[in-house]
Amino acid sequence: MNAVRFVLCDLDGVVWLARRAIPGAADAVERLRSSGRRVLFVTNNSMSRLAEQERALAAIGIPAVGDVVTSAQAGASLVDAGQRVLVCGGDGVVEAVEARGASAVTTDGGFDAGLDTGFDAVIVGLHRHFDYDGLQAANAAIRSGACFIATNDDVTYPTPEGPIPGAGALVAAVRAVSETEPTIAGKPHRPMADLVADRCGPAYAPSAAIVVGDRGSTDGRFAAAIGCPFALVRSGVTPPGGPTDATVSPVVDVADLAAVADWLLDA
Repeated sequence: MNAVRFVLCDLDGVVWLARRAIPGAADAVERLRSSGRRVLFVTNNSMSRLAEQERALAAIGIPAVGDVVTSAQAGASLVDAGQRVLVCGGDGVVEAVEARGASAVTTDGGFDAGLDTGFDAVIVGLHRHFDYDGLQAANAAIRSGACFIATNDDVTYPTPEGPIPGAGALVAAVRAVSETEPTIAGKPHRPMADLVADRCGPAYAPSAAIVVGDRGSTDGRFAAAIGCPFALVRSGVTPPGGPTDATVSPVVDVADLAAVADWLLDA
């Protein structure tokens, strides 16, 4: 573990729950950074704009400008400049699509469902204005030839009060009605792995990285896709003492990010 220079850390269930800091997380990030390691926050949360996520991290004592990588960015990496994209998602997806030089049209605010099908791609992510008209808009665009992209397929999202519906629940509805399989961009899939490698820069190598996450089926499989170790924490989806959904064995199974930092720094 002394070779680890990049800590690829999930946010929800690892650093915070509904943006309420998990005890010890901010100190753990500071200790890891002070040891010369780079900490990247790799999240399947696509709803929020980058600056909003960075401000929220700063508010709990974690400077993060330039260190947040989202499934919105991973999804937008699959579209090209000049394309027209129907966004069935949040502001984070709109921002990421426009940063690519593509045009984003949202299903929010009275979109004329089914009448406008001239899209190159449809990106579906978690958002709170999902409704019948938006579902039909995505269905019509995909059936007319638009590429179907999902930011991620996490069915639930951890909060202090328990799991709530995640992007995967909305993606499942669009998949069912359009009878089309999406390209999934976020963890544990290749677009996110490629985006992380690009963000880390030329010094990056899988052997120099570790993924820290609370969900084996997502974070563990993401570590396997990259080819690096996986550290499981039990501060989010995976409860203390409970069974895991890991299909990939973690190199360490501990309570929280603070314990991961202790383990890495003592190695």
